[in-house]
Amino acid sequence: MQQRDPSLPGREGDVCAVASALGATGTARTVLVTGPPGVGKTVVVESGRLAAVRSGAKVLPLDLWTAEGEPGTAALVDAVCRLLARINDGRLPARVTAIRRVELRTAGHDGGLALLSTIGETLADAADHIPFAMVVDGVDAVPPATVSALGLMLRVFRPAGLPVVLTSRPTASTECGGDLALAADTVLTLGPLARDDVRELLSRRLGRPVEPDLVTAVTRSLGPLGGNPGALLSVLAGVERDGALVELDGRVAVSEPAGGLRFAAAAEELSDLGWPGLPAPYGRVRSAAVLAHLVEAAELRLEDLYRAAEQGRPAGCDVAEAADQLLVQGVLSADHEGRLAFTVPALAAALRTLPVTREVRELRARIVCSLLDRLDPVAAGTGRPWLAGHAAAMGPELADEIAVPLVLAAARRRARFAVPRTVDVYGAALERMPRGPEASGVLRQALELGLRQADHAGALALAAPLFAGLDAAPADAGTDLDFNARAWSVAALHEHAEAAVGRRWAALRRIPAAAGLAALGGRYGIGPLLPTAPDDAPEAGGPPRGPLPTPAETRLLAAAVGGRAESDRARRGLPGAVEGAAWDRLRGAAAYGDLAGALEAVLADRYTKAGDSTAVRYHAVVRDYLAGRWDEALAGIRRIELRGRTRDPSGVAQLARALAGEIHWMRGDIERARTWLDLISEAVPHPLIGRVRLGVRSAAGRPDEAFERGWRDVRRARENGMLAGLDRLLLRLLSYGSWEGREGDRVRAQEELEALHAEVGSPMTRESMLLGRAMLHGDAESARSAFSLVRRRGDRQLLLLARECLVALADDPQTWLDEAVREAQSLGAATFLRTMLAVRARWEGLKLNVPRQRAAPNRLSESDVRLIDLVSDGETNRRIAARMACSEKTVEQRLTRLFQRTGCRSRAELAASRLDGTLARLGLLPDCPALGEAGGSAVSPSHMEPLG
Repeated sequence: MQQRDPSLPGREGDVCAVASALGATGTARTVLVTGPPGVGKTVVVESGRLAAVRSGAKVLPLDLWTAEGEPGTAALVDAVCRLLARINDGRLPARVTAIRRVELRTAGHDGGLALLSTIGETLADAADHIPFAMVVDGVDAVPPATVSALGLMLRVFRPAGLPVVLTSRPTASTECGGDLALAADTVLTLGPLARDDVRELLSRRLGRPVEPDLVTAVTRSLGPLGGNPGALLSVLAGVERDGALVELDGRVAVSEPAGGLRFAAAAEELSDLGWPGLPAPYGRVRSAAVLAHLVEAAELRLEDLYRAAEQGRPAGCDVAEAADQLLVQGVLSADHEGRLAFTVPALAAALRTLPVTREVRELRARIVCSLLDRLDPVAAGTGRPWLAGHAAAMGPELADEIAVPLVLAAARRRARFAVPRTVDVYGAALERMPRGPEASGVLRQALELGLRQADHAGALALAAPLFAGLDAAPADAGTDLDFNARAWSVAALHEHAEAAVGRRWAALRRIPAAAGLAALGGRYGIGPLLPTAPDDAPEAGGPPRGPLPTPAETRLLAAAVGGRAESDRARRGLPGAVEGAAWDRLRGAAAYGDLAGALEAVLADRYTKAGDSTAVRYHAVVRDYLAGRWDEALAGIRRIELRGRTRDPSGVAQLARALAGEIHWMRGDIERARTWLDLISEAVPHPLIGRVRLGVRSAAGRPDEAFERGWRDVRRARENGMLAGLDRLLLRLLSYGSWEGREGDRVRAQEELEALHAEVGSPMTRESMLLGRAMLHGDAESARSAFSLVRRRGDRQLLLLARECLVALADDPQTWLDEAVREAQSLGAATFLRTMLAVRARWEGLKLNVPRQRAAPNRLSESDVRLIDLVSDGETNRRIAARMACSEKTVEQRLTRLFQRTGCRSRAELAASRLDGTLARLGLLPDCPALGEAGGSAVSPSHMEPLG
């Protein structure tokens, strides 16, 4: 009874209640399990039945579906006789004869009560001789007359000693004082699943853990059905069928297909599912399909449909009238401005698979043309900008001389109010405009908006009009084309797209400032390196304006990857020098290929920090990695990888893959680290990749190859001028040389570090140089200085190496060793903990005090926290049950479990532990670590190799 239901999480209390009722043979107890379609009523009853059977109870179904005879008492008699036939105690003929005799005697007379009384007595007699329980599933699908007879029998002539469990949808007969509800001792109302239960359900269905983004995408596609198990599994089956599931790092994610997530059932069959908010008649399904297509293309308002209906009915159906009916049914919703939307997006996506192209085309033309009959295109686009999508979707049916001014006017109106995705509207107009100065001006407006709104994906999608304009432009291209090429290059950098390839590179080279930006990607690990001639064009007068880097700022961004001399020359060319903390941030960002961080350091307040580009996501990954939030960093890397695979294979963050490999290797998962590294293109020469590959190759038991390839990566980085981050690769070579007994490699690595620091002179090279001196010469003062510098900058992995050095060099080695152990445990750095620290402790004769990893607390779910909050507010069980859409018994059971898990003995103590922070300190609240709890768990590594 304490086992979790293997098929449906979140229903343990309901299953327990059903099993308890069915197992209590010899008592007359009636339980009604109710809830909307797909909520899991049958699963709960079946799970409870299996539990009761395993406990020794006998449970028999009363099959009213296939009962013969007229609906009512006749059908009930037939079903009961079939049930009695399954009780083998030799008394079947007498029982059936008793029922049939009364049925014949009262035939044609008002003898229903006598017959129901006889059925009740006969069932009681059977239960007295062989105790059993009865299950009646799907009562709502049975004819009402039969349901009424069953309810009257259970209410007035209840069989003594017979437990009965029924399932039914919440219809009028069961929800508003009907016979079944009145006959039930307990009504279990199954509500939607909580988010944690949804995640568990999807994980069980797929057999692997799922990404939180998958849970979000599936529940978002269902709207009010987001917690309905049947709807969830239907959408999940549709995702599987569409091939939209991707496995990354052993977790399942979803790459949302075109058109969105949809139900697995065919659109025509959706009405049979019976979920609230689904269209019923087939004709209305086709009308809903037309509306689904229109809503996808652009905003659709009720006034548009009414205006189109005034001009005549579209062929096949009256969509305006259908929209009114769908609004009443809850299939559609409308906001205060009359904007229509489907309450269940997965339904709209399924409806769009129906072939209603002709109806959609006709109604869309009526919507647009009914407005153009009264207004000119510019006035129509300005007054009703939402119609731009419908006008663009009409294609050649709407002449360019009408469509272009309408769409442009709508785009400018939307831009004035900062409406998202306005860049796409500009793109629709540019597709119809001839190439020339006017198109270049419109393209500039679109790209300026894209930079201002951080809509880099939208700006990147304008490649076709941009390069068509560049190809057709004269040699002395105007300022619009110059700006457009530079803005598009910045968008490509943000989306990690390889812009400088093929015909695009040939076109961009005509504009030096744009070519410099495009080539910047290779310096930050985005694509291969491209040598470009220096841009010596004079800077425009006045201070820099807007989010677009000037040529001088572009040169500084590129120079930050190189040495001090190159950087100083670039900084002298800037009107406002980048100094102090901003310069240190720029060098740190360059070391990790963090383009967004570098742009923020150079552009300062001019940089638009919002947006959802790949570069912005990678910036967050680097921040989490350096701070030791490695689980969050891995989640961000998986999102970037999925985004790249969904949109553009070239738009992935190669260095993010390297960081994923680094984290997995540090945690002892060599195979997963190698999987990530195998995805990285050999054309990317960034030192970060060489540093990770060195560690993974050595951990795989190939030290000779690791050192050979490591030194090759050092030469390659120097040849390409990629000095930022090279210090960490050299430090790792020195560290490994110490452990492998490679004295020549150690000395060479330190010499290279000293030379690199003299050439670069950044805080990061100073940290690495000092740590190298400490490891090579046993210099304790250098180790302490390095530790202070690293702690100030906040690189927890390098901080761990500094602590390991101080174990060997400091006066209090045991203190440093204990700190290093705690740090390694908090990071989950199993490789470091089990190799470098363990060996160092043995060499120094120290005790390796590895605290026993406390089991991760069994955190409370979001629904548990909500229940505690309701208790803290003084709510009664009845009010809590109403608020959480469950039964009072479920509330009692969940409170009992909460008392056991929290150690509280009463509701007052539970409320107090929530209010005074006790639950948070114990780590029981979601996303709240326990006091002193490690941030990650140690994983036993496959190979034991040192780390630098």
